[in-house]
Amino acid sequence: MSADIDELDARILTLVQEDANLSVAEIAEKVNLSPSPCWRRLKRLEDIGVIRKRVTLLEPDQLGLGFEVYAAVKLSLPSRDNLEAFEARLAEWPEIVSCATVTGREDYMLRIVTRDMHAYDDFMRDKLLASDLVSAIESRIVIRSVKTTTALPLKLVVPGAEG
Repeated sequence: MSADIDELDARILTLVQEDANLSVAEIAEKVNLSPSPCWRRLKRLEDIGVIRKRVTLLEPDQLGLGFEVYAAVKLSLPSRDNLEAFEARLAEWPEIVSCATVTGREDYMLRIVTRDMHAYDDFMRDKLLASDLVSAIESRIVIRSVKTTTALPLKLVVPGAEG
């Protein structure tokens, strides 16, 4: 069930998706609203869970973390206990920046960020394959990212919205 947002909410959300550092006054000015009602809208969007949290995005290459891999993982036995155990282990591995359960032959799709091929190999051997839960891993090394965004397509939710 989607939250009840209008076009003004969508314009506010588009702005904060692009730059979470904008002040309420700056957002209010850009959407032609006074600061108090703008703040109330932002607060409501946070309270109903539309705005989950505000973060700073870092440049992986500048930090020496430019090696990115998508890994499809198949569990040896995809039982409820094994799924829960594997998911609990994921929380301990910072190299995994995204994980989704998926349909098909594999059970999970992981997005892994690390320093280089050797660091990925160490991670795969020492963590993923060391787990008795994993039976197979199929890795796809990212050559070049073509599009990366954290912004959701709000125009699919609110006709006439930007983004």
